[in-house]
Amino acid sequence: MRHAKSSWKIPELTDIQRPLNSRGKRDAPKVGKMLSERMDPITVSVSPAQRAQQTLAFLSCGWEALNGIQHTIEPDLYTFASADILQWLANLEGDAEATFIIGHNPALTDLANLLDVELKLSNLPTAGYLQLLLEIEHWREIQQACGRVTFSVFPRDL
Repeated sequence: MRHAKSSWKIPELTDIQRPLNSRGKRDAPKVGKMLSERMDPITVSVSPAQRAQQTLAFLSCGWEALNGIQHTIEPDLYTFASADILQWLANLEGDAEATFIIGHNPALTDLANLLDVELKLSNLPTAGYLQLLLEIEHWREIQQACGRVTFSVFPRDL
């Protein structure tokens, strides 16, 4: 999932400090509600950026079962390069199971296109969610063209 729409109102804030704007605060709970109707709650690995942290908080407003789960802040997810996220995924422990990340563009758009080469996504929108099915048994096996998008939620469709 890409973080929800962020604010640029306070120019002296660093990139990592930027919060969500009103649209982001409105969209994330809508996406959370939709996901709550489709998925069991899951631990979320989230970028340390303020807008990503707030996205998780507002996502949990619509998907209340997320509030009872311990989530992890992953410094490596504060990146704009798909290769960094691919490496982070390859280093996950254990057999391939579900993981949920909240991060940034262009890394997430590029990663989705790398994993599902038929996707041709030009831009994962803010608060956009993609679910990919990966044809791997262990995270270390993750590579180009190993997956396909099986479900997506974009705020404009809600």
